Amino acid sequence: NPEAPYELVKTMRASILVLGPLLARFGQGRVSLPGGCAIGARPVDQHIKGMQALGAHIDIHEGYIEARGKLRGARFVMDMTTVTGTENLLMAAVLAEGTTILDAAACEPEVTDLAHCLVAMGAKISGIGTTTLTIEGVRALQPARYTTLPDRIETGTHLIAAAITGGEITTRHTRADLLEAVLEKLEAAGAQIERGRDYIRLDQRCRALQAVSIRTAPFPAFPTDMQAQIMALNTVAQGTATV
Repeated sequence: NPEAPYELVKTMRASILVLGPLLARFGQGRVSLPGGCAIGARPVDQHIKGMQALGAHIDIHEGYIEARGKLRGARFVMDMTTVTGTENLLMAAVLAEGTTILDAAACEPEVTDLAHCLVAMGAKISGIGTTTLTIEGVRALQPARYTTLPDRIETGTHLIAAAITGGEITTRHTRADLLEAVLEKLEAAGAQIERGRDYIRLDQRCRALQAVSIRTAPFPAFPTDMQAQIMALNTVAQGTATV
């Protein structure tokens, strides 16, 4: 069924990510306009413009994005860096006819991980980890076994929770290199941090928290999805900070 109704999409804006796969696989897709994200406007116009560049006909009718058409490779330059927009177009382009080039693409770890997963399934993608992705369309993808990256936002949230409560925590099956901007701010706030091969240990016991200023930006800078957590930390810290 090439439709994602409002009941499924309303709770999470990232549900728009089903549009690209539906369009690529079935030649059509009907997805409710997303909701549920409270951290900013985050328009989905880059998703729509990108699909149109690939040849899709798109209408917005009664709260739904309705897309149809045979996808063909094209060059698309994004007006702004968007993680979900890059991911959506990447999943659409792998089954498009011909070659697609995505310029100004997001290169967050999650985008890179998705690209590697698609390659494991038979996709042809080059430029992984850079702002220019080149995708050669294939006829079909194949099943594959793939282990996804650990969730860096979940890891960071647990670390900050421990710091706020003046506690100690060890997060396992995670990667410090994906969270370095957050770890540096936690150290500036007074936390003692130990980085391991697949773990991160934080100790905030007997240490006063100091407020830290941050500016969110694309990876590898401080992630937008950690802004609320660091603001919570600053409310119980000594000093003044700007976010």
